[in-house]
Amino acid sequence: MNVETGIRWMELFNEKVQAEKDYLTQLDTPIGDSDHGNNMSRGMTHVIEAIETQKPDSLEELLKLITTNLLSKVGGASGPLYGSAFMGMLKAQKEDNIPWSAVIKSGLESIQKRGKAEAFDKTMIDVWIPVVEALENNQLTDAVIDQAVESTKPLKAKKGRASYVGERSIGHIDPGAYSSGLLFHAMLEAEAE
Repeated sequence: MNVETGIRWMELFNEKVQAEKDYLTQLDTPIGDSDHGNNMSRGMTHVIEAIETQKPDSLEELLKLITTNLLSKVGGASGPLYGSAFMGMLKAQKEDNIPWSAVIKSGLESIQKRGKAEAFDKTMIDVWIPVVEALENNQLTDAVIDQAVESTKPLKAKKGRASYVGERSIGHIDPGAYSSGLLFHAMLEAEAE
C-alpha cells in the first residue's frame, strides 16, 4: 500500500459509505441507536475534505490524517473504534518492511484493545478477524468479506449497544461489521486499480 492507493482506498470507502448511509442506519435501528450511517457519513466527509486540503504525501501522513478526523469528527462508538483501528495501523506502518496484513492486524488489535470484543460477539471484529487471516494467506476476496459480514446475522450480540436487546439482536447484520465490509471491499478495489 502506498499513499496514492491509500487515498484511492479512502475515496472508494467514502463513496460506499455515502451510497449506503441509509442502509447503515437501517441496520442500526433495531439493535442500536440509528446513528451509524450518519456518523460514518460525517466522518468520511471530513476525511476526504482533509485529504483534499492537506494533500498527504506519505502513507504515514495519510493514516495520521484519517485517525485524527475519525476520532474527532465521528460520534457514537464508531469514531473511537475506527479511529483506534487507523491509529494501530499507523503505529505498525512505521516499522520497516512490515507486510500489509500485519498493518491491518495491528488495526484489529487496537479495536479489540479499545472495545474489548472477542470473536463472535457480533461486532466489527467479526469481519476484521477473517480479513486478517485471509490477508495473511493471500486469499482475501470479496466473497470472504461478504461471508464475514453475513456471519454476524445469526449471532447474539455480547458487546456494544446491540447487547442491550439480547436475543432480539439475532437475525440482524451488525452495522459495524457491514461498514467494515465496505472498508475492505474498497481496499480490494483500490489495490486492483
